[in-house]
Amino acid sequence: MLPKLLLNPHACPALRSLRLGFATAAIRLYAFVKLIHTFSSNTNCLRPFLVGATFSPAFYIAMNKSTALFSCAALFAALHVAVAGEITGTVTLKGTPPKEKDITPLKDDATCGKLHSEMPTTHFYVVNANGELADVVVFLKEVPGAKSTGATAEPVTLDQKGCEYTPQILAVQTGQKIVVKNSDPVMHNVHDLPTVAGNNEVNQAQMPGSGDLTFTFDKPEMFLKFKCDVHPWMFAWVSVFDNPCFAVSDKDGNFKIKNVPAGKYTIEAIHRKAGSTKQEIEVKDGAPTKVDFTLEAK
Repeated sequence: MLPKLLLNPHACPALRSLRLGFATAAIRLYAFVKLIHTFSSNTNCLRPFLVGATFSPAFYIAMNKSTALFSCAALFAALHVAVAGEITGTVTLKGTPPKEKDITPLKDDATCGKLHSEMPTTHFYVVNANGELADVVVFLKEVPGAKSTGATAEPVTLDQKGCEYTPQILAVQTGQKIVVKNSDPVMHNVHDLPTVAGNNEVNQAQMPGSGDLTFTFDKPEMFLKFKCDVHPWMFAWVSVFDNPCFAVSDKDGNFKIKNVPAGKYTIEAIHRKAGSTKQEIEVKDGAPTKVDFTLEAK
């Protein structure tokens, strides 16, 4: 009887309101399910908190209710999900960075030198006109309950181009694939040099036009070095984390760490040459958090 009344356009105002309430509840339920699907399918900070989530007994009881209104209300009461926050910021360099050094052996090399029209230099300080600094690794020191999602994360590419590694600074999760390419017409030798037990040293030749090489690391480590034994000026540094809460500043010094669970954290910014700095921050449900850093040239 009740379903027929709810569908009747001439029903009394009270029933029309009830019908509207059911529609609103259905829309909210759909939006909630989409939200959960989006969070759980992304490789980011919040995903480790949703995997293995436990529903209270009230949730299962609610599923036996006969109306969508009761089910929807019980669902919202039974499961509390924090809305993820986002950390953004800019890293600025204070002072004048040292002049970059010419890579004379590269320019003098019979093959590699032809790949450069000008003298190549180091890239220790990549700074724009406003003094904003690239290649700074920014990360949360501790994220309770967070785990690596590296096994399912998109691979990160490390290329060899112009007889240089690019990018020279990158960051990955434990278990995340690093795909090393050779875009040069010369042979390279990809040699990683970990210092943390559990991260394996690998030394492999890579011919021009050959297939990609794949590296993964099981333990966290800052600035794990890659080099080329054929071309001794070639270096890259990979920072490995056991959770997804990190970023590397771009050419304009900007960084973004997405989907951070609400809470208080220590956030740190590290540059290979300019050193490091820390701040205490609080991330609130669904709210953006702005954090800027200043590092001094050394």
